[in-house]
Amino acid sequence: MKYSIFLFMLVSWGCSNTPQNEKLVHQKHTINQLINQWHQNAASANLKEYVDFMDHDCIYIGTDATEKWSKDEFRSFCKPYFEQKRTWNFKSLDRALTINGNNTAWFYEILETHMGTCRGSGILVFKNQEWKLKQYVLSLAIPNENMNEVKKVIHIQDSVYRSKLMK
Repeated sequence: MKYSIFLFMLVSWGCSNTPQNEKLVHQKHTINQLINQWHQNAASANLKEYVDFMDHDCIYIGTDATEKWSKDEFRSFCKPYFEQKRTWNFKSLDRALTINGNNTAWFYEILETHMGTCRGSGILVFKNQEWKLKQYVLSLAIPNENMNEVKKVIHIQDSVYRSKLMK
């Protein structure tokens, strides 16, 4: 019996919050807040803060096959919408976040948007004592049973886009 109690206490102690676990929990909380704030900056048309979260060589990949923007290209795309206060309001319904070591994190999220349910995924890096977005991919969540309808709608545009890539 004493051995069982000792073993239980040892296992319990080993599973308790170690400083490393506490650091990871804090990092995840911080990153989740940053991503939420990034979405909020778009919703409130705060272009400077929205774009400042992106690293200097960040790539934003939108829902259209042609939408692959550098940070500066994305800023230019966003600017007229933000100036007119006609921005987007993405609300994260679910997010999973993984941190590798102390300087890389990646996530995916399910978003409620004006386009319906979307999926976002991104990569962040920690440098100069702050987390920066390195890449973000936004995609539409299309139900499998509707895929044939969607394929018919995008067929011509996809053909034009693919022909440009093969040149």
